[in-house]
Amino acid sequence: MLSLNNKFFNSTIKAKYITFFSTFLKWVVWGSIIGIVVGSMSAFLLKLNDFLTDTREANPYLLFFLPLGGIVIGYIYMYYGKGSRKGNDLIIGHIHHGQGEIPLRTGPIVFLCTFITHLFGGSTGREGAAIQMGASISEGVNRLFKVNKIDRRILIISGISGGFGSAFGTPLAGTIFGMEVISIGKTKYEALVPCLVSSFVGHFVATAWGVEHEHFIIKNMPDINSINFMKVVGLSIVFGFASVLYSQLRHEIKSFCDKHLKNLMLRAFVGGVIIIILTYIIGSRDYLGRGLPMVERAFTGNVPPFAFLGKIVFTAITMATGFRGGEVIPLFFVGSTLGNTLSTVTGLSPSFLAAIGMIAVFCGAANTPISAFILGIEMFDGKGATYFFVACIISFIFSGHHGIYGAQKLYEPKSRMLNLPIGKTITYIEENKKE
Repeated sequence: MLSLNNKFFNSTIKAKYITFFSTFLKWVVWGSIIGIVVGSMSAFLLKLNDFLTDTREANPYLLFFLPLGGIVIGYIYMYYGKGSRKGNDLIIGHIHHGQGEIPLRTGPIVFLCTFITHLFGGSTGREGAAIQMGASISEGVNRLFKVNKIDRRILIISGISGGFGSAFGTPLAGTIFGMEVISIGKTKYEALVPCLVSSFVGHFVATAWGVEHEHFIIKNMPDINSINFMKVVGLSIVFGFASVLYSQLRHEIKSFCDKHLKNLMLRAFVGGVIIIILTYIIGSRDYLGRGLPMVERAFTGNVPPFAFLGKIVFTAITMATGFRGGEVIPLFFVGSTLGNTLSTVTGLSPSFLAAIGMIAVFCGAANTPISAFILGIEMFDGKGATYFFVACIISFIFSGHHGIYGAQKLYEPKSRMLNLPIGKTITYIEENKKE
């Protein structure tokens, strides 16, 4: 009898190990497929965006075609991309609800519209296109292998990780970002293996295609002491509020457009005209496109004291009126220039505060403290880890329930004093707050 029990026990253990390793292998294979395709697409996106930016800067008159480009983008989304109109929120919402399928055309459409936006000077980044392409590729894998409903969501999350990791050359941050960005207060660790694989494979593939990511250097790192610590805490509150300012301005402009400019072609046309007018009122083209030269200046010299505010306005108008791209690099612009400006009143190094501001503003807007912290570690070679961690936590807390991803669900409020409904999205909370 004991022998029979031992045989049954051993066979059960063996079956569990077989199931474990087969599942692990499955995630590695699927994550690798996603990473290879996403990494290649990210390399194409980055190289072509660089070319389009150089072309626009060499031909300043292209800015005047921005309203016409907006009409084209509006037309595409009205007649060919209705299911893709919500962008990153479409992806996040699908992971929550899992209803229907993500349109495979989401990725190609956002790529095309991102290129139009960059060529004509819209203030935007790139990760939106990379993330949506990653999700589209994941959906293709889902359909090809007829993946079940639960695993479909996990693979889409891994597509987000692959897109983020390959777009910024930060595979560790990309791994966590996909799992963390879906919800506030709940990280999808069940997707860890495919997210890890897709992010690292995507990064290595993009690098193999010759992609070189931006590299910023902190020239002077302050000592860790009580005074500097408190300065960083106070400044991180400011960075958190800056993220709220951008998020709310973008949401308010979009709400206005939803009510008064329902035609997508007219909406983008008006947005393009406003960008042109603002460019000539300010007398500078520094706020068009990604704005990476200004980010570099924030680390190496002085920037206009209100440069961060200009980028907030330009990007909020660009994104809210229907142009495509991403918001992470514009948030880097906002944080780095604000940090540079605040360095004059705090006595801390401009490059140090530019770095802290970059990561903290992104963290507050995306509500992803862990991946933002890791992003800071990867981008700055591990320097200032203590300060980055504190900045991310403080910015995350003080940004409240606001954020750039309206489809994020709130599972745990950042403070009980906020008295917010559990399990609702940022968009739901914002809309019901106004009632």
